[in-house]
Amino acid sequence: MKQTDKTTCTDNGIITVAIDGPASSGKSTVAKRVSALLNIIHVDTGAMYRAMGLKAVRCGIDPADEAAVVPMLDTTDVSIGFVDGAQHIFLDGEDVNALIRTEEVSQAASKISALPPVRDKLLDLQRDLAKKQSLIMDGRDICTVVLPDAKYKFYISASAEVRAERRFLEYSDKGTLGDLTIEDILQEIKQRDYRDMNREVAPLRPAEDAVFIDTSYMTVDEVVSAVLAELGMASLLHI
Repeated sequence: MKQTDKTTCTDNGIITVAIDGPASSGKSTVAKRVSALLNIIHVDTGAMYRAMGLKAVRCGIDPADEAAVVPMLDTTDVSIGFVDGAQHIFLDGEDVNALIRTEEVSQAASKISALPPVRDKLLDLQRDLAKKQSLIMDGRDICTVVLPDAKYKFYISASAEVRAERRFLEYSDKGTLGDLTIEDILQEIKQRDYRDMNREVAPLRPAEDAVFIDTSYMTVDEVVSAVLAELGMASLLHI
Protein backbone atom coordinates (compact mmCIF):
# COMPACT_ATOMS: atom_id res chain seq x y z
CA MET A 1 0.00 0.00 0.00
CA LYS A 2 1.34 3.39 -0.91
CA GLN A 3 1.79 6.29 1.47
CA THR A 4 -0.35 9.40 1.18
CA ASP A 5 0.82 12.85 0.16
CA LYS A 6 1.51 14.73 3.40
CA THR A 7 1.70 18.23 2.00
CA THR A 8 -1.85 19.34 2.76
CA CYS A 9 -5.07 18.03 4.24
CA THR A 10 -7.48 20.22 2.36
CA ASP A 11 -9.04 20.25 -1.08
CA ASN A 12 -11.27 23.26 -1.75
CA GLY A 13 -11.54 23.74 1.99
CA ILE A 14 -12.98 20.25 2.64
CA ILE A 15 -11.08 17.59 4.59
CA THR A 16 -12.12 14.01 3.85
CA VAL A 17 -10.53 11.14 5.76
CA ALA A 18 -11.70 7.57 5.16
CA ILE A 19 -10.98 4.67 7.52
CA ASP A 20 -11.78 0.99 7.10
CA GLY A 21 -11.08 -1.98 9.34
CA PRO A 22 -12.57 -4.95 11.18
CA ALA A 23 -14.60 -4.88 14.39
CA SER A 24 -12.81 -3.65 17.54
CA SER A 25 -9.68 -2.59 15.66
CA GLY A 26 -9.89 0.83 17.27
CA LYS A 27 -10.87 2.73 14.12
CA SER A 28 -13.87 4.53 15.63
CA THR A 29 -11.97 5.52 18.77
CA VAL A 30 -9.16 6.92 16.66
CA ALA A 31 -11.58 8.63 14.28
CA LYS A 32 -13.29 10.39 17.20
CA ARG A 33 -9.97 11.64 18.55
CA VAL A 34 -8.77 12.85 15.16
CA SER A 35 -12.11 14.54 14.39
CA ALA A 36 -11.89 16.46 17.68
CA LEU A 37 -8.34 17.59 16.96
CA LEU A 38 -9.23 18.68 13.43
CA ASN A 39 -12.56 20.16 14.54
CA ILE A 40 -14.50 18.18 11.93
CA ILE A 41 -17.36 15.72 12.34
CA HIS A 42 -16.92 11.99 12.77
CA VAL A 43 -19.28 9.64 10.93
CA ASP A 44 -19.44 6.06 12.20
CA THR A 45 -21.19 4.25 9.36
CA GLY A 46 -21.26 1.05 11.37
CA ALA A 47 -23.78 2.74 13.66
CA MET A 48 -26.13 3.13 10.71
CA TYR A 49 -26.06 -0.61 10.06
CA ARG A 50 -26.51 -1.22 13.78
CA ALA A 51 -29.70 0.85 13.61
CA MET A 52 -30.91 -1.30 10.73
CA GLY A 53 -30.02 -4.40 12.73
CA LEU A 54 -31.92 -3.05 15.73
CA LYS A 55 -35.00 -2.50 13.56
CA ALA A 56 -34.85 -6.11 12.35
CA VAL A 57 -34.50 -7.39 15.92
CA ARG A 58 -37.45 -5.28 17.05
CA CYS A 59 -39.56 -6.56 14.16
CA GLY A 60 -38.59 -10.17 14.78
CA ILE A 61 -37.02 -10.40 11.32
CA ASP A 62 -34.00 -12.55 10.50
CA PRO A 63 -31.42 -9.88 9.51
CA ALA A 64 -29.87 -12.30 7.03
CA ASP A 65 -33.17 -12.93 5.21
CA GLU A 66 -33.24 -10.46 2.32
CA ALA A 67 -36.81 -11.33 1.36
CA ALA A 68 -37.96 -10.44 4.87
CA VAL A 69 -35.77 -7.36 5.25
CA VAL A 70 -36.60 -5.60 1.97
CA PRO A 71 -40.26 -4.82 2.86
CA MET A 72 -39.02 -3.36 6.17
CA LEU A 73 -36.83 -0.84 4.35
CA ASP A 74 -39.79 1.09 2.97
CA THR A 75 -40.90 2.00 6.49
CA THR A 76 -37.45 2.52 7.98
CA ASP A 77 -35.72 5.87 8.29
CA VAL A 78 -32.11 6.07 9.48
CA SER A 79 -30.58 9.52 9.88
CA ILE A 80 -27.64 11.18 11.59
CA GLY A 81 -27.67 14.17 13.88
CA PHE A 82 -24.83 15.88 15.71
CA VAL A 83 -25.01 17.08 19.29
CA ASP A 84 -21.99 19.14 20.37
CA GLY A 85 -20.11 17.54 17.49
CA ALA A 86 -20.97 13.99 18.56
CA GLN A 87 -22.83 11.70 16.19
CA HIS A 88 -26.29 10.50 17.17
CA ILE A 89 -28.15 7.86 15.17
CA PHE A 90 -31.89 8.22 14.76
CA LEU A 91 -34.08 5.27 13.83
CA ASP A 92 -37.55 6.33 12.69
CA GLY A 93 -37.05 9.57 14.61
CA GLU A 94 -35.82 7.91 17.82
CA ASP A 95 -32.31 8.53 19.15
CA VAL A 96 -31.00 4.96 19.47
CA ASN A 97 -27.37 5.71 20.33
CA ALA A 98 -27.69 3.95 23.68
CA LEU A 99 -29.40 0.89 22.21
CA ILE A 100 -27.15 -0.21 19.35
CA ARG A 101 -24.01 -1.37 21.15
CA THR A 102 -25.19 -4.74 22.43
CA GLU A 103 -23.77 -8.00 21.08
CA GLU A 104 -27.21 -8.98 19.72
CA VAL A 105 -27.42 -5.81 17.67
CA SER A 106 -23.78 -6.14 16.61
CA GLN A 107 -24.41 -9.59 15.17
CA ALA A 108 -27.63 -8.42 13.50
CA ALA A 109 -25.76 -5.48 11.97
CA SER A 110 -23.09 -7.77 10.53
CA LYS A 111 -25.74 -9.91 8.84
CA ILE A 112 -28.01 -7.15 7.57
CA SER A 113 -25.07 -5.12 6.24
CA ALA A 114 -24.34 -7.90 3.74
CA LEU A 115 -27.65 -7.30 1.96
CA PRO A 116 -27.34 -5.12 -1.20
CA PRO A 117 -30.68 -3.29 -0.71
CA VAL A 118 -29.62 -2.22 2.78
CA ARG A 119 -26.26 -0.96 1.58
CA ASP A 120 -27.91 0.91 -1.30
CA LYS A 121 -30.29 2.62 1.12
CA LEU A 122 -27.47 3.98 3.27
CA LEU A 123 -24.86 4.67 0.59
CA ASP A 124 -26.42 7.89 -0.69
CA LEU A 125 -26.75 9.27 2.84
CA GLN A 126 -23.08 8.57 3.56
CA ARG A 127 -21.85 10.14 0.33
CA ASP A 128 -24.10 13.16 0.73
CA LEU A 129 -22.59 13.90 4.12
CA ALA A 130 -19.09 13.97 2.60
CA LYS A 131 -20.15 16.40 -0.13
CA LYS A 132 -21.36 19.01 2.34
CA GLN A 133 -18.67 19.20 5.02
CA SER A 134 -15.27 18.13 6.23
CA LEU A 135 -15.38 14.79 8.00
CA ILE A 136 -13.65 11.62 9.01
CA MET A 137 -15.72 8.53 8.18
CA ASP A 138 -15.09 4.98 9.30
CA GLY A 139 -16.63 1.65 8.40
CA ARG A 140 -15.98 -1.47 6.34
CA ASP A 141 -16.07 -0.11 2.77
CA ILE A 142 -15.43 3.61 3.08
CA CYS A 143 -12.13 3.65 1.16
CA THR A 144 -13.21 1.08 -1.42
CA VAL A 145 -16.87 1.97 -2.12
CA VAL A 146 -18.35 4.92 -0.22
CA LEU A 147 -15.54 7.46 -0.68
CA PRO A 148 -13.13 5.89 -3.19
CA ASP A 149 -11.80 9.32 -4.17
CA ALA A 150 -10.97 10.39 -0.62
CA LYS A 151 -7.45 11.79 -0.52
CA TYR A 152 -6.63 10.24 2.84
CA LYS A 153 -7.36 6.56 3.34
CA PHE A 154 -6.45 4.25 6.21
CA TYR A 155 -6.97 0.59 6.99
CA ILE A 156 -6.78 0.04 10.74
CA SER A 157 -6.60 -3.52 12.04
CA ALA A 158 -5.40 -5.73 14.90
CA SER A 159 -5.18 -9.44 15.61
CA ALA A 160 -8.46 -11.23 16.37
CA GLU A 161 -7.17 -12.12 19.84
CA VAL A 162 -6.37 -8.51 20.73
CA ARG A 163 -9.72 -7.34 19.41
CA ALA A 164 -11.51 -9.98 21.49
CA GLU A 165 -9.71 -8.77 24.61
CA ARG A 166 -10.75 -5.18 23.85
CA ARG A 167 -14.38 -6.12 23.35
CA PHE A 168 -14.38 -8.28 26.51
CA LEU A 169 -13.13 -5.32 28.55
CA GLU A 170 -15.61 -2.96 26.89
CA TYR A 171 -18.58 -5.19 27.72
CA SER A 172 -17.26 -5.77 31.22
CA ASP A 173 -16.89 -2.03 31.86
CA LYS A 174 -20.41 -1.37 30.57
CA GLY A 175 -21.92 -4.25 32.54
CA THR A 176 -23.18 -5.92 29.35
CA LEU A 177 -20.91 -8.96 29.40
CA GLY A 178 -23.54 -11.36 30.73
CA ASP A 179 -22.45 -14.99 30.36
CA LEU A 180 -20.05 -14.27 27.51
CA THR A 181 -16.49 -15.55 27.87
CA ILE A 182 -13.51 -14.15 26.01
CA GLU A 183 -13.53 -17.33 23.89
CA ASP A 184 -17.16 -16.67 22.94
CA ILE A 185 -16.24 -13.16 21.86
CA LEU A 186 -13.19 -14.36 19.93
CA GLN A 187 -15.31 -16.81 17.96
CA GLU A 188 -17.93 -14.13 17.25
CA ILE A 189 -15.24 -11.75 16.00
CA LYS A 190 -13.79 -14.42 13.72
CA GLN A 191 -17.26 -15.20 12.38
CA ARG A 192 -17.96 -11.53 11.78
CA ASP A 193 -14.61 -11.08 10.04
CA TYR A 194 -15.45 -13.98 7.75
CA ARG A 195 -18.87 -12.54 6.90
CA ASP A 196 -17.49 -9.04 6.34
CA MET A 197 -14.60 -10.21 4.19
CA ASN A 198 -16.54 -12.74 2.11
CA ARG A 199 -19.84 -11.01 1.43
CA GLU A 200 -20.66 -10.54 -2.24
CA VAL A 201 -21.26 -6.78 -1.99
CA ALA A 202 -18.55 -4.39 -0.75
CA PRO A 203 -16.44 -6.92 1.18
CA LEU A 204 -14.03 -5.67 3.82
CA ARG A 205 -10.57 -5.31 2.30
CA PRO A 206 -7.78 -2.73 2.31
CA ALA A 207 -7.89 -0.25 -0.54
CA GLU A 208 -4.71 -0.37 -2.63
CA ASP A 209 -3.90 3.24 -1.77
CA ALA A 210 -4.76 3.03 1.94
CA VAL A 211 -2.17 3.37 4.70
CA PHE A 212 -2.22 0.18 6.81
CA ILE A 213 -1.91 0.54 10.59
CA ASP A 214 -1.76 -2.51 12.88
CA THR A 215 -2.96 -1.35 16.29
CA SER A 216 -2.35 -4.65 18.11
CA TYR A 217 0.49 -3.27 20.19
CA MET A 218 -0.16 0.46 19.86
CA THR A 219 -1.82 2.87 22.24
CA VAL A 220 -4.64 5.09 21.02
CA ASP A 221 -2.29 8.09 21.20
CA GLU A 222 0.24 6.30 19.01
CA VAL A 223 -2.37 5.48 16.38
CA VAL A 224 -3.75 9.03 16.42
CA SER A 225 -0.20 10.33 16.04
CA ALA A 226 0.37 8.04 13.04
CA VAL A 227 -2.81 9.24 11.34
CA LEU A 228 -2.04 12.91 11.97
CA ALA A 229 1.49 12.43 10.63
CA GLU A 230 0.02 11.13 7.36
CA LEU A 231 -2.22 14.20 7.23
CA GLY A 232 0.75 16.49 7.79
CA MET A 233 -0.75 17.69 11.09
CA ALA A 234 1.34 15.95 13.71
CA SER A 235 1.80 19.29 15.50
CA LEU A 236 -1.84 19.18 16.62
CA LEU A 237 -0.90 16.62 19.26
CA HIS A 238 1.13 19.26 21.05
CA ILE A 239 -1.50 22.00 21.11
